[in-house]
Amino acid sequence: MPNQQNTEIKQPRYRNAELTERRNLKMAGSIHAYVRGNTAKYYDWLKQAEISSIPQGPAIWICGDCHTGNLGPVANAEGKIDIEIRDLDQTVIGNPANDVIRLGLSLATAVRSSDLPGVVTAQMIEALYAGYVNALVHNGRGIDKLQRPVFVHSAMQKALKRTWKNLARERLEGLTPEITLGKKFWPLLKKEHLEIHSVFNQPDIQDLVTMIGQRDQSAQLKVIDSAYWVKGCSSLGLLRYIVLMDSSNHIVRDGKGLCLMDLKEATTALAPRYSNTPMPKDNAARIVEGARHLSPFLGERMRASKFLDTSVFIRELLPQDLKLEIEGVNDVEAKDLAFYLAFVIGRAHARQMDDSVRNAWVKELKRNQSKTIDAPFWLWRSIVELMSVHEAGYLEHCRRYALSHLK
Repeated sequence: MPNQQNTEIKQPRYRNAELTERRNLKMAGSIHAYVRGNTAKYYDWLKQAEISSIPQGPAIWICGDCHTGNLGPVANAEGKIDIEIRDLDQTVIGNPANDVIRLGLSLATAVRSSDLPGVVTAQMIEALYAGYVNALVHNGRGIDKLQRPVFVHSAMQKALKRTWKNLARERLEGLTPEITLGKKFWPLLKKEHLEIHSVFNQPDIQDLVTMIGQRDQSAQLKVIDSAYWVKGCSSLGLLRYIVLMDSSNHIVRDGKGLCLMDLKEATTALAPRYSNTPMPKDNAARIVEGARHLSPFLGERMRASKFLDTSVFIRELLPQDLKLEIEGVNDVEAKDLAFYLAFVIGRAHARQMDDSVRNAWVKELKRNQSKTIDAPFWLWRSIVELMSVHEAGYLEHCRRYALSHLK
């Protein structure tokens, strides 16, 4: 890896301070970014909330951090693409209602950021509820018959056209088989460098590399390059690395033989779990197991491991994996998007339930229907209260951030 005189490159001893600064700056960018990056505030509210009518759903794997940025196109090992949950760091066996509320909060802040009238938020919540229940009633079937909202359609079209070259230009800043240090990628400690080579020599991790895209099972896998990866918002500060691997002696045409691996620290989930239901104690194993239940395309591409005695999970980065970018929605788009994304979440939940459990959950959801909005009152009230709490928290965050930068 070439040496570069670049002020954006941070040596390991300066990582924590720079990552904290970047996280605070990102969250000050907009209320939508603040909500996406502040999972803790959501669950702090949930612990203190006096909305006793929030139903306790069946014990299933939930996302735990179900905001719009954590949904998008995901490819499986054979290259098929579907809209799934893309980030399972907070996954636990818990109350599925938490995912519905969290998604509603994220959509509501997107609506407010688009400067739409308040009535659109109410209509969006109605569409959210309808989409989720619809998925449960139909056992998650029929999503292919739904018209994709404009933001989802755009992301899927982009994903279908993407190749290794697109990924290389984004992650490697070119097609040369090396990771360029800069704003996104920082140098490693010697012990990190050695540990990466050790981890990627493990048989189960090598099997993970060869399973994607029908690579040669007998190929000699080699770590070409690696770096500390500055990515995310709430996860900034956790260990994260990008690893470039070669399985065919540097044949770089169309990316054949090369792959990029993502190694990320797994931490204790903030999302509340059902205490009487067994769950993997290791955080990485928990995340991988949750992914296999909620997002099969992603889950099959993940493995749990250890890195310097820290629990980590590993996946290959694929060109087709994209997050939804939602900006400037109108009233029709907001309602369509809410219905569709809620259906995606409902499908992920429904596949874990048998008919009797699913029917009982639908009955419970319909039991607390409001007379003033076509959705349960607990859902409406939860989202409204959360918007208020997060708006105040966002303004306070901005105030503190500004004060910290006064000279």
